[in-house]
Amino acid sequence: MKKLKFDKTGNAEFSKTLRMRVNDHFKNNNKNIYGNANMVFKTVIMLSVFIVPIIIICTGVVANAYLLFTLYITSGLGMAGVGMGVMHDAIHGSYSKNQTVNKYLGYTMNLIGANANVWKVQHNVLHHTYTNIDHADDDINAPFFLRFSPNAKLYWIHRFQYLYIWFFYGLSTISWITTKDFVRVNRYKEMGFFKKGIEFKKEILKILGWKIFYYSYALVIPLLMVPLPTYIIILAFLSMHFVTGICISAVFQTAHIVSDASFPQPDAEGQMEGDWTVHQLATTSNYAPKSRFFSWLIGGLNFQVEHHLFPNISHVHYRELSVIVAETAQEFNVPYLVRDTFMDAISDHIDMLRQLGRA
Repeated sequence: MKKLKFDKTGNAEFSKTLRMRVNDHFKNNNKNIYGNANMVFKTVIMLSVFIVPIIIICTGVVANAYLLFTLYITSGLGMAGVGMGVMHDAIHGSYSKNQTVNKYLGYTMNLIGANANVWKVQHNVLHHTYTNIDHADDDINAPFFLRFSPNAKLYWIHRFQYLYIWFFYGLSTISWITTKDFVRVNRYKEMGFFKKGIEFKKEILKILGWKIFYYSYALVIPLLMVPLPTYIIILAFLSMHFVTGICISAVFQTAHIVSDASFPQPDAEGQMEGDWTVHQLATTSNYAPKSRFFSWLIGGLNFQVEHHLFPNISHVHYRELSVIVAETAQEFNVPYLVRDTFMDAISDHIDMLRQLGRA
């Protein structure tokens, strides 16, 4: 990948003013940028919703298929909650001022079958730095049968992607915890994000070890303990991941793959037009800004604009920051994308997938 550069002088006054106002907000209100008691409460809730159903399943007391599916699906909702509301802040270093706390809470990513170190590269570095840029943002680098950018190659099958996309969204986490981490860590090694040699082999063994641990408690022990047919248990396990995949994909994709988001391309020298701050505003959209409970459930990711601008700030502050960002953007005539509801965002995402499927 060619090294991309943003114009540091373009919209410099907007960027400077916005950051000054956000800094003043925390200083004047005597707040820090990290999580609070609400984050601790959410962590306990989400981890409990994920872990308790799995523990019940592993005891072998579940002999009813409907109850088994209910427990696995409940755990899937908890898994999504851990991913969006706990792990996400921790890996960005915004959960706590204590980086040791962030490190170990970031391991909840490993606990749910993925890998924190691989995610840091994919999400923190590539997605957050190069949002919606082809071949740079790994969130829009998709298999040939999916097209997330107007700059990607068009195939005839894309005209139907708005229909079949949901199936693949549902499979996204099961793919993630089986093959995707290994594919990405090898690619990131070639890009220079992981050292080659012994250290890389150790990294592979760590990834493999965590995945064995996850599959052991989430599937192998239930297969040994639950007095139900094997295919029922496997289907229930897959249903857990299908629910998680749908939840996470719907939340993240509706923030970037929408009709008024930009998909800018660099010039031949790798130079991007405009500065990084305005790039984030042009490629990212908020939704459901008035829904407090929904925002709590998804880790404040309905305020994706604020998250992309200030990933080092915990999501518990995004609602307050959104007022500052919106007013400053309007003052400097900079785009600020927002949908009134989550369903509006879903609808627009579907429309965008239709557009991307047409020549």
